[in-house]
Amino acid sequence: MDAIDCDVIIIGSGMAGLRAAISAVETGSRLRVCVVTKVVGPRSHSISAEGGMAGVLYPEVTGDSYEAHAYDTVKGGDYLVDQDAALILAREAPSEILYLERIGVPWTRDSDGRIAQRLFGGMSRPRTAFVGDKTGFYIMSALYRRARSLPIEFYEEHLVTRILVVRGRFMGVTALNLRKGELVLFRGRAGIVASGGGGRLFRLTTMGYLNTGEVWGFALRAGIALKDMEFVQWHPTALVPSGILITEAARGEGGYLVNRLGERFMKNYAPQKMELAPRDIVSRAILTECKEGRGFIHEESGMCYVGLDLRHLGEDVLKKRLPQLVELVKTYTGLDPLVDLIPVAPAVHYFMGGIHTDVMGRVLNSDGEWVIGLWAAGEAASVSVHGANRLGSNSLAECAVWGRLTGVEAAKYALEAPQLSAIDLDARALYNEEEERIFNRLLHKEVGGVSIGQVRSLVQEALHRGAGVFRDGRVIGESMAMVSRAIELIGQVNVHDVGKVYNMELKELIELEGALPVAQAILIGAYYRLESRGSHYRVDYPNRDDSRWLVHTITYRYGDGVSVTWSPVRITKWRPEIRVY
Repeated sequence: MDAIDCDVIIIGSGMAGLRAAISAVETGSRLRVCVVTKVVGPRSHSISAEGGMAGVLYPEVTGDSYEAHAYDTVKGGDYLVDQDAALILAREAPSEILYLERIGVPWTRDSDGRIAQRLFGGMSRPRTAFVGDKTGFYIMSALYRRARSLPIEFYEEHLVTRILVVRGRFMGVTALNLRKGELVLFRGRAGIVASGGGGRLFRLTTMGYLNTGEVWGFALRAGIALKDMEFVQWHPTALVPSGILITEAARGEGGYLVNRLGERFMKNYAPQKMELAPRDIVSRAILTECKEGRGFIHEESGMCYVGLDLRHLGEDVLKKRLPQLVELVKTYTGLDPLVDLIPVAPAVHYFMGGIHTDVMGRVLNSDGEWVIGLWAAGEAASVSVHGANRLGSNSLAECAVWGRLTGVEAAKYALEAPQLSAIDLDARALYNEEEERIFNRLLHKEVGGVSIGQVRSLVQEALHRGAGVFRDGRVIGESMAMVSRAIELIGQVNVHDVGKVYNMELKELIELEGALPVAQAILIGAYYRLESRGSHYRVDYPNRDDSRWLVHTITYRYGDGVSVTWSPVRITKWRPEIRVY
């Protein structure tokens, strides 16, 4: 058995994971910090972030404030946001923007030399720092370079297969070394889950192929709870038909959304904010235009879409502020944003829900008790700072803020935690159990007739129908039955490649098997929440109901399935109001 001892284990190497690793080493220089990730280099999905990172930088000049940022976040999240978390985000984000500058992020500047900030949807002030429309690329490059300069151990192309928790305490993880085809035991005093989202559970998404969501399923299996998984953000402007993200910065720079009649239709849905209303509102508006016959129809795919009009911005703005957008549109559609409308439609983009944590990122079980030694950060976690709907550019701020906070807290804990020898027998027993599951039950099954693709398509179709922009109780119930069927079928999948080295079939089966209970969690939360709030819009319950549903949905493993309970939203300053834009 290949066993590696670490003081702090970080699952994932995106923005939150790298920031956590850096802060952990800076807090405890003698600690052994290990990053376990299924990708190579700075290839995590954070690199695809385009628009920018929110933070109040010059309040004395702009009239902005931390409280204004926090209030916009709470309102944008339709009052499901834990307000103490929103205040932490607003207060800590500016220092993270300046930290990223110090390690090499070349923020775009105004003529006066200050870091430029653009307006994003749902924000009352321009407070989004950016680097053109390639912000994630520059942030990830700087963080990866900084992390590699520190004594941080990277275990790349290692697919985590299980989170080891015994008697309420984190003990480590098992991971499949894809290069060697061997299962590795990582024993750890402390852990941080920073594995990102799960957009590939859906049929149309802006997320990369690595965002499969299985770590959430492993969390459920380990007795960890998930929170608010029904709140899935559909980004209003994904390129048709590919689903590639067209950044909100395009609208922040002054782009219009128009229907086939040439109308700026957002005046009918959010007359004050227009195209810069929150994403849930804009996504519903686009699909309503399509439903009522005012959208365009894509000839090849049959998809309905609207037009994003940037022609009036001019060549100078497009080249300086949105160069990647121009390149993407030309490459994938053959259109020129200077002369053509860009075809856009909603696609799954972000999960407001995630692993149940407290405001400091400590991982909790369904009873609200800390899983000792374990934290979560970034999109993998739900602190909850986004509530029912995330505002654009708050995600990078969240990754930086809670990446740092959890890294510091995990390092402090690890410095005082028991020696690893005290957990040796339990960790090894779990490793042996996992090795048997992967190499004997999954790899060498003698059944056949069902492909991984068939099961994945069934799950994607179920979530597309039951957890889309518009939802209905009857359809959600049908989708839950489809996922139950997928769980039955997964046991009949045969891995044809019996080799161990770079076995991509085995990798995909492990990911999909782990993601199935996550699909259940999304749908069960959507089924029981009998109201419309943020990204969760029930056509059979179209109104927000604060008297019953101003609560977080807590999902946990129960027998072979999942069950649900609820916990109160932390309201410290702002009482819920009617959400008008």
